[in-house]
Amino acid sequence: MQGFSDGGADLAQLQSTMRTIEVACTSIQMHINPTAAEATILSLAQSPQPYKACQFILENSQVANARFQAVAAIRDAAIREWSFLSNEDRRSLISFCLCFIMQHASSPEGYVQAKVSSVAAQLMKRGWLEFTAAEKEAFFYQVKQAILGAHGVDVQFIGVNFLESLISEFSPSTSSAMGLPREFHEQCRTSLELNYLKTFYFWARDAALSVTNKIIESDAVIPEVKVCTAALRLMLQILNWEFRHDTNSTKASINVFSAVVRHDNASSKRSECVLVQPGPAWCDVLISSGHVGWLLGLYAALRQKFSCKGYWLDCPIAVSARKLIVQFCSLTGSIFASDNGKMQENHMLQLLSGILQWIDPPDVVSKAIEEGKCESEMLDGCRALLSIATVTTHFVFDQLLKAIRPFGTLTLLSTLMCEVVKVLMTNNTDEETWSWEARDILLDTWTILLVPMDGSGGNALLPPEGKHAAANIFAMIVESELKVASASVANDDGDSDYLQASISAMDERLSSYALIARAAIDITIPLLTRHFSERFVRLDQGRGIIDPTETLEELYSLLLITGHVLADEGDGETPLVPTAIQTDFVDIVEAEKHPVVVLSASIIRFAEQSMDPEVRATVFSPRLMEAVIWFLARWSHTYLMPLEESKCHLSHGYDHQHQSIHSRKALLSFFGEHNQGQIVLNIIVRISTMTLMSYPGEKDLQGLTCHHLLHTLVRRKNICHKLVSLDSWRDLANAFINEKVLFLLSSANQRSLAQTLVLSASGLRNSEASNQYVRGLMVHMTTYLVELSNKKNLKSVAQQPDIIMSVSCFLERLRGAASAAEPRTQRAVYEMGISVMNPVLLLLEVYKHESAVIYLLLKFIVDWVDGQISYLEAQETASVIDFCMRLLQLYSSHNIGKISISLSSTLLSEAKTEKYKDLRALLQLLSSLCSKDLVDFSSDSIEVEGTNISQVVYFGLHIVTPLISLELLKYPKLCHDYFSLLSHILEVYPETFAQLNSDAFAHIVGTLDFGLHHQDLEVVNMCLGALKALASYHYRKMCAGKTGLGSHAAGHGNFPEGIFSRFLRSLLQLLLFEDYSPDLVSAAADALLPLILCEQGVYQRLGNELIERQANPMLKSRLANALHSLTSSNHLSSTLDRVNYQRFRKNLNSLLIEVRGFLRTM
Repeated sequence: MQGFSDGGADLAQLQSTMRTIEVACTSIQMHINPTAAEATILSLAQSPQPYKACQFILENSQVANARFQAVAAIRDAAIREWSFLSNEDRRSLISFCLCFIMQHASSPEGYVQAKVSSVAAQLMKRGWLEFTAAEKEAFFYQVKQAILGAHGVDVQFIGVNFLESLISEFSPSTSSAMGLPREFHEQCRTSLELNYLKTFYFWARDAALSVTNKIIESDAVIPEVKVCTAALRLMLQILNWEFRHDTNSTKASINVFSAVVRHDNASSKRSECVLVQPGPAWCDVLISSGHVGWLLGLYAALRQKFSCKGYWLDCPIAVSARKLIVQFCSLTGSIFASDNGKMQENHMLQLLSGILQWIDPPDVVSKAIEEGKCESEMLDGCRALLSIATVTTHFVFDQLLKAIRPFGTLTLLSTLMCEVVKVLMTNNTDEETWSWEARDILLDTWTILLVPMDGSGGNALLPPEGKHAAANIFAMIVESELKVASASVANDDGDSDYLQASISAMDERLSSYALIARAAIDITIPLLTRHFSERFVRLDQGRGIIDPTETLEELYSLLLITGHVLADEGDGETPLVPTAIQTDFVDIVEAEKHPVVVLSASIIRFAEQSMDPEVRATVFSPRLMEAVIWFLARWSHTYLMPLEESKCHLSHGYDHQHQSIHSRKALLSFFGEHNQGQIVLNIIVRISTMTLMSYPGEKDLQGLTCHHLLHTLVRRKNICHKLVSLDSWRDLANAFINEKVLFLLSSANQRSLAQTLVLSASGLRNSEASNQYVRGLMVHMTTYLVELSNKKNLKSVAQQPDIIMSVSCFLERLRGAASAAEPRTQRAVYEMGISVMNPVLLLLEVYKHESAVIYLLLKFIVDWVDGQISYLEAQETASVIDFCMRLLQLYSSHNIGKISISLSSTLLSEAKTEKYKDLRALLQLLSSLCSKDLVDFSSDSIEVEGTNISQVVYFGLHIVTPLISLELLKYPKLCHDYFSLLSHILEVYPETFAQLNSDAFAHIVGTLDFGLHHQDLEVVNMCLGALKALASYHYRKMCAGKTGLGSHAAGHGNFPEGIFSRFLRSLLQLLLFEDYSPDLVSAAADALLPLILCEQGVYQRLGNELIERQANPMLKSRLANALHSLTSSNHLSSTLDRVNYQRFRKNLNSLLIEVRGFLRTM
């Protein structure tokens, strides 16, 4: 079908076009030849200047979908053709859309109206930087009249909706794609924020004011309700705007409200809270005008009027009003006067007074909800408390309520939380009810209040009333968790969320519990001790008589809670003892009486009972042992033999630190090196060994032991010194070498255990002793592999299942040892790898059809080379590189053409996955070899041995690249690793690219072309970086009178035009005609400039081709000027320096804005 151009259109033609589109829309709805119908509709959008036809359809068609498609076609055509539309045509299109929605304001087809409104907004944004202020005012005068009610309620509603669409288009997160650089969108955004956003808020407020009296006075549902709802929604949308241009951003001396710091500290919140920081220019409209009082009064009046109608709380006007009130609670920053926070405090008090009726008294509110009342108001009240907490300190937060009640806000928060927890305990269901959501919001509120604003990592000090509130809520939380734990035993459903939940999944909630507990630590630690003691006694007295399962589940829960209260995670660092624990027990000077010592010692004594086989069989289930091991790992990281610095650590801002110094020393020294530390360390090692030996098949438990507990012990040198002297540690090492049960550990656990044992060698007295220790650990594995490889019947022996299992186990252990290499043990780990070089190659040959073993072999070599390469001297480096080349050649000889298209789809998929993993390992190996040029700790240069890393890597590429098909590059991780390596090589070693043979060169060029059109932004960026490096290198060499890439730059084989010509054409095609992220424009400009300089004649030819294809003389002239300006404007020169790159980026942005729209119509 031909297009629907407006050229010479008469009434008959317009009617024919309308009928054609109507039939197509009806066909799609009826599923009659939908492909042809979609093509018909698409041809309308792609036709040159289809505006008259589209406007005719909008004004005359009786088919709503046809009108929808017509306005969509106006949008697509106008955005595409914007550059050559006259200013009058642009204004006319926007005016038509605005007039249409106003004239059809009462239309029942809301989706058509919304689409027309959206198109008007998009077109207005497209011309925003070109329209004069007077032209914009002309548009907005019409909108303002509508919003203020000059043309009736329906038009008023449409006017508000249009502003919603407009603001949505100007907001980066919700804007429509226009194929323009990001700078355009940012300029539009800034202009709207500074010049119009506040005005729009005034209009929305006035629209709501104009109808509220009528709504309150009326007993029926009237049209004004939807206007008020839309206006409230628009005000909320504006407050949600990400304000960036505070005209008076002094961030003056507000010392009680500090939202920015508060926001950063609370990064793990479950509930979203958007801060509103519009700046002082907004004070008149939001604060001093009485706007908040009006809003609270409106909601209160409506609430009272419709109090008998429970459903009203979920009506759109009620929801919109509450959301706006909650958002006002997040108002902060320089909008408030610099009066020591008084203005903001009054603002918060006014809001709190209004929302109290939503949540207070908590027991009455929760009872009403349980009896059927809508819970949304109560949840919004919780969200309001969270917002207030986010923008203030705990002190001001607590003081707010004291102005109108005899107690503080913290007490209200505690009472509310207790009530929610009671409901949770009563219902005890796995379904997420309103009480679940309320609990999470209130936990976030406590978290935000208790995280210190100075980032010190301690707890904010609460006043006595707040401390009492925290203690009450923590007691209720513990009671609730224990009830859930014991109830889970009786649950017949095996999929109970509680039983299935992992420790890490509950970590966020438990961290919030810990903050609350630390706020009243002198009460909560004894509380936890009592709970433990009661359950220990219950177990002892009921052993063999009463089923202990409920008690064990309660202990599991208590261990998780207590672990979080006593210690922090650390995030890779050694966590200090929590500040609250260091500073609170000022009158405790006898270490054994310190509450934390009493609690810790009781848990350790309980854990030690697991060494008794009889007790272990009846009490220590695998699940309980998981909690025990997790607790010991977390606790040890903080309290076991703490570093001397920890003992001297002084927390910020506490005047009574001197008083608590003796208490702190007592606590830290009790489990120190010279007191009970070594005894506890020995207990923990014995428990760890027992866990690995006595719980076969329990992968989660063994994983916690290997990855968390044992790994924690070897993180600090002072503990390693004690570890290697313990008989229990030597027993563990001997078991690692000799005990068959440990050979059954999972692959990851084998690696981790080997890594931990090798790391512990740092605790020996000198380097020689450490190396000897590592040799003793690993010699059994290396000897086994050497002896196996020397067997004459290796090929048959190696295929035996037990041999395959042993080889796999030893390779995992060698890999773990390789990843633990440190300067102190580097020599032993190097010798370990060297000793198995030949066995590895032989095994690679023997197991060429055992993909799992091949992968283990490759990963071992990758980890070993990665850990060793930077320490090796020249001769050693040459040996390793020679080995790697042999490895690559051998792998290549077995794998080229391995994947056959004759395989079934399942087998083909498995083969691709296996090959993908292998190739990714080989790419990592090449990357490790590459690092030698960047990080080298050896005493001589590798050039002494004539070893060139770039030659090695390119030789590796010769071998690996034929194995990497475009199909395999669809695996994201392999694709990322490949292009990461390629871009690095082309940037650091471009000179050796010319040395590749023609096949390898062509393959890499093909993959670059593939990556250039990849969906992953990072992959495209790496390809553009590679092209930039390649073209820059060639251009600089040519300028110096050298050959650059030589014959590779010229055309040959499948690429007769030459690679730079090819990529110049491809990149221009992408930039001018295809869809891509605006974030790529800068990187594309940096690649395009050297490509143009390399192929200036080709650029001229491509430009002339584009110009000749353009039939319109005016557009032809504009295109010619734009292409010329790309290489000449802004004093652009032919050098490749930073300034020239910046100039070219500006030129490319201008070109894209100027011509991309109409070029895409060709």
